[in-house]
Amino acid sequence: MSGRALSFGTMVAAYERFRPGYPVELFDMVMTYAGQPVRTALEIGAGTGKATRLFAQRGLTVTATEPDGAMLAELHTHVPASVRTVQAAFEDLGPGESYGLVYAAAALHWTKPEGRWLRMAALLEPGGVFASFGGPIQLADPAVEEAVRAARAPFLESDDVPSPDGTPAGHDMQWPGTELQRSDWFVDVQQSVIERRLTMSAHDYLGHLSTISAYLELATSAREQVYSRIRQVLPEAVELSADITVHLARRSV
Repeated sequence: MSGRALSFGTMVAAYERFRPGYPVELFDMVMTYAGQPVRTALEIGAGTGKATRLFAQRGLTVTATEPDGAMLAELHTHVPASVRTVQAAFEDLGPGESYGLVYAAAALHWTKPEGRWLRMAALLEPGGVFASFGGPIQLADPAVEEAVRAARAPFLESDDVPSPDGTPAGHDMQWPGTELQRSDWFVDVQQSVIERRLTMSAHDYLGHLSTISAYLELATSAREQVYSRIRQVLPEAVELSADITVHLARRSV
């Protein structure tokens, strides 16, 4: 796992405070797709447990994996005692137990592409469900978005995470659905979007930016300057588009 992927551990409190959680609608979508009761789940890159809570609080026995110990320590303060944790990157998970559901919440792009889907299939029961979900939080007002882009430009051309396989943003099927469709290990690939709108104070939006890897990679002085420049162009409250793109697939039997 890259240094950029592990950079979040230095901002655990901000990650927990400023990253939004996941709605019940997402749980219902995954369970409807499964079409049968799901009892066990494995989470890849659990962070502070935003998605862990959604599934564990609704009766699933969840094993949450996360390479960063600080993230796991925070996770433990928010999830039911039934949640089992493993400090490990996806690539370091050994063979053994299989699960009815394996999922990744805004974390799959940090995994290595080599052997990704073979490893994923090995963690799933035959016919088990894989789910990946997430998406950027974007300023809804084009004028505010342009002002922030201009303020950020001397330091960062973009704060987006690029598509790992180069799929254009306008393509009907986005990554990882594109890879899943090409994999021999998965069938019935589906892509859905849960529309979500949020309002944050300018302070909280800057707090959210402080959890984005592109900013975390900047030198401290540059980071402070870019936050200051962005704050100058923000209204007191910002409207955000925070749609969740959901990819679902089933392990071939």
